[in-house]
Amino acid sequence: MHLEDFLLGAFVYLTAAVVAAPLATRLGLGSVLGYLIAGIIIGPSIIGLVGREGQDVMHFAEFGVIVMLFLVGLELQPSKLWALRKPILGLGGLQVTVTALVIGLAAVMLGVTWQSATAIGLILAMSSTAIVLQSLNERGILKTSAGQSSFSVLLFQDIAVIPIFALLPLIATSHGGDTHSASLIADLPGWAQGVIVLAAVSIIILAGRYLMRPLFRLVASSGIREIFVAFALLIVVGITLMMQFVGLSAALGTFLAGVVLAESEYRHELEMDLDPFKGLLLAVFFIAVGAGIDFSLLAGQPGTIFGLVLGLVAIKLGVLYALARLFRMNAPDSSRFSFALAQGGEFAFVLITFAAGLGLLAVAQSGVLVAVVAISMALAPLLMIFDDKVMQKRFASGGKGREPDVIDDSGARVIIAGHGRYGMTVNRMLGASGIKAVVLDHDAEQIDVLRRFGYKVYYGDASRPDLLEAAGAGDAQALVVAVDDREKINEIIDTAKSHFPHLKLFARAFDRVHAYELLNKGVEHVHREVFASSVDMGEDVLQAMGRHPFEAHRAARTFKGHDEKLVRIAAAHADDDEKLVDLARKGRAEIENVLGVDVRTGELPLDHAWEAPDKTRE
Repeated sequence: MHLEDFLLGAFVYLTAAVVAAPLATRLGLGSVLGYLIAGIIIGPSIIGLVGREGQDVMHFAEFGVIVMLFLVGLELQPSKLWALRKPILGLGGLQVTVTALVIGLAAVMLGVTWQSATAIGLILAMSSTAIVLQSLNERGILKTSAGQSSFSVLLFQDIAVIPIFALLPLIATSHGGDTHSASLIADLPGWAQGVIVLAAVSIIILAGRYLMRPLFRLVASSGIREIFVAFALLIVVGITLMMQFVGLSAALGTFLAGVVLAESEYRHELEMDLDPFKGLLLAVFFIAVGAGIDFSLLAGQPGTIFGLVLGLVAIKLGVLYALARLFRMNAPDSSRFSFALAQGGEFAFVLITFAAGLGLLAVAQSGVLVAVVAISMALAPLLMIFDDKVMQKRFASGGKGREPDVIDDSGARVIIAGHGRYGMTVNRMLGASGIKAVVLDHDAEQIDVLRRFGYKVYYGDASRPDLLEAAGAGDAQALVVAVDDREKINEIIDTAKSHFPHLKLFARAFDRVHAYELLNKGVEHVHREVFASSVDMGEDVLQAMGRHPFEAHRAARTFKGHDEKLVRIAAAHADDDEKLVDLARKGRAEIENVLGVDVRTGELPLDHAWEAPDKTRE
């Protein structure tokens, strides 16, 4: 490839990434789907800006997946990994085994030989580590139960690539000549290959534990940041090459290296240095996947291809949901887990090529499988969006099977909508002060858990006027809206304003913009969910910096009052960005001037009662 061609290709891919990600994110589709669509558009099937070099780009971009797994490994201390052993081995092992078995049996029923069916089952049992982890991270749910279960399954799949590579040659009836060209041990006996594989993994673990740390210390002592970045990349590239030479998954090797270095003092610096490379390479990877979809094959066999894609997604959804329930995940987490993993994976492309070289797959079968995997990966973000917008809302509303609870409380002065971490605190404080409240929540499973802890919570959607009436809204004095859904908060406020205008409304706001919305709806008491605790922390920091406790407290109260006033003024100009910027600048100057007076003049009436060594807070 000439330099001009390389630069032009780089320009096309980077332009596609820069345009696609912000646009797709603004439309609520997520960056991954944006990259895939961009790849389809610039690919040979539509505009044709990229074409024959797509496979080379894919090999280059797969390095992004490898870097990502290295960074994931850095997040997992060995103790944390050991704690996940049950979901990794149990849930992950069952997912690969059961999915491969079901898909394999379906392939046999379609007339495929058992050897090819076994290969197809194992190939399609994989899910996309890159898409799933990226999407879960963007949604902020990677650390949730569903996110950790998804990660456990993906990790087992990456580990399972090793025995799959070992198993496929054993069931092959014929062998291609170039299949093992990348492996230096392909022609050795099976036992020798096993010993070398174990030796390679052992080298990674031992080197990471005893060699890499001193080397990192030596490189860091040079004080040259570029050398540290280069050394980090050198480790990832070196492990990748070693894994390929012994026929193993490069992703697994780099993941192990990351785990070994997870307790290193250089972990955070490694994460910061490699994260930009990971993000850029993953963007190119997704664009290359979109560009690699063979639309000519799709046009020739549309019924077959789409039927197989739907069949794959349906089988994986069924198996994943059944396993999630078997492992006692609740219904919303089971749904999120299932829709997250119901696609093919990037390692399927490698396994398809490997199996074709062994004679397990015909050329036509390989082409169809590549198309099915690529299309399923393109659909993956849409499946997660469907789960977010449809399934999770259905679970949140309890589905159609559960009717609202009969509310037998009477005489309550306050109604609280939402009994999560926010509403629970309000309820506890009111109860401790002798004020009775009726609590409504629309999460059926959450209510069952709360009742076990002794909380009296009723199932019902507070945006329905009949349920508010049943909760005593006609006689109550106040309604506290504390649910964790921005749109639902607005719905409840609209219902209350329309049907129960006498109620004093207290609403939780997610952020400043949401506060503008609520204030413009006529809600007098709007409380931003993190604002008060942030001001409290600022007060503590002022004291730690040497300010007198009374001075710090007065500064906090002054700042809070000033900002609340500013929010109410700004709400009237919520659609005027220039006016909001102007108000923000003026407000910042005003509060700096007010809080700076005491510091500059030194005139502060002190109350020595504030000089106790510790200020007690809840």
